[in-house]
Amino acid sequence: MAEQLPELQRDDRGDAVVELQMRLAGFRGTVPDGEYGPGTELQVRAFQRDWMKMESSHGRADPETIAAIERFGATYPVDFQSLRCACGVCPGFGRGKFKGSYSQRGRSEAFHRYEYPGIHRMLLWAFRAAMFYADRSEWRLTINSGYRCSEDNRIHNRTSTNHHGKAIDIDILDPPSKRIDMERCDALRGKLVETANAQIGWSGLNRKALEPADIAPTWVHYDVRSYEPKYLADIYFVTDQRVLDAVPR
Repeated sequence: MAEQLPELQRDDRGDAVVELQMRLAGFRGTVPDGEYGPGTELQVRAFQRDWMKMESSHGRADPETIAAIERFGATYPVDFQSLRCACGVCPGFGRGKFKGSYSQRGRSEAFHRYEYPGIHRMLLWAFRAAMFYADRSEWRLTINSGYRCSEDNRIHNRTSTNHHGKAIDIDILDPPSKRIDMERCDALRGKLVETANAQIGWSGLNRKALEPADIAPTWVHYDVRSYEPKYLADIYFVTDQRVLDAVPR
């Protein structure tokens, strides 16, 4: 594994571009298709504008930008302990059960029972960006629910498979009241729609999704279940910080 991404620019292709797209998932965001097109350039420009404070962003992942992405990741580590399943049966991130099995007819990802091998990297990098934007409001974010395997679902009589690696639930710490907590969660959802190209609900293909307020009034549910299967390949799921931050050769 290389220690740092190479310099990249418009029309580049390959695994390094996929990695760039993953790391900037919370800055506009696009599909990790490995093509440095206008969507990826928009991601880079958003990162340069908001994180790097550049007055005139250029959209190239030059050495200065690559170094800034490294600093961004180091500033916002992910607490993998908070992501582990609490069932006491699986090793923390499922047992790889039920691949290709669906709880309803058809092959909708909403009903895919597969226990993915970790949490999706794009989702975790997007959470890092959420922490950055929340800092501007002096809010501290934490993950209150990460992986919930089929055994954990059985224990708690749940049917949703979103938390089989495709979702996290975010809390805003220390709200002074439930009303303010609800208002802040609404504001955070709005910020993620604005900055990460997330959607409320799951109608759009290949976009990060947020549960609406009537389902998640005092937390923010963030998931990638609307992505096509090719973007939910096992290689995109991780169980520790080292692999999350690793860069392909």
